[in-house]
Amino acid sequence: MANKSESYVWYACYGSNLSQKRFLCYIIGGTPDGSTKYNIGSKDKTLPKADEQIIINYPLYFAKRAKGWGNLGVAFIGLEKDTQNTTYGRIYLITEMQFRDVVNQENGNLDLPFNINQVIKQNSYLLNSDSWYSNVLYLGLKNDYPIFTFTSPKDMSLDNFIPPSHEYLSVIIAGLKETYGFTDKEIANYLITKPGITDNFTLDELINLINK
Repeated sequence: MANKSESYVWYACYGSNLSQKRFLCYIIGGTPDGSTKYNIGSKDKTLPKADEQIIINYPLYFAKRAKGWGNLGVAFIGLEKDTQNTTYGRIYLITEMQFRDVVNQENGNLDLPFNINQVIKQNSYLLNSDSWYSNVLYLGLKNDYPIFTFTSPKDMSLDNFIPPSHEYLSVIIAGLKETYGFTDKEIANYLITKPGITDNFTLDELINLINK
């Protein structure tokens, strides 16, 4: 358990940050495997105090075109909670300042100040309508620490689904194995249902990618 005198939060991820190696590029800096984008890292390079599994009841989908990931789609979650919808996530216990630094890096290193208590009060907080990951969501509490994630400010029904690159998807696959210990078939069956993947990959293609 982290020192309660410090301000800690859980950051919940659902895409490439499922891989701890990839996520740590936002903390200590670096370029993730398969990407061409360098991350400056957080001002505080302290590693997460803990990490755990989390089920996020918001729909996962792939959209936009990220230059650092082959100009193809990246992961988002929709804005409407759906208790029947399962997105497999991972939470990292980091300082509030580190979380702010992660949000800024995910949004092109913009300085996007926000009030944590306001996010909790509203359940969501839009930082910038133009940035991809500028909608901060409050997901509840775990061990007395608030859980936050972020996604697109745009409802998924208004977005165009774009398939992810093999490199990006491989990082998610590695993260699912690392976090959940899923079999290749379990991962393929999970991913094949997600918009952006459903109409662009076959189950066999996914399994071949997972086996690489």
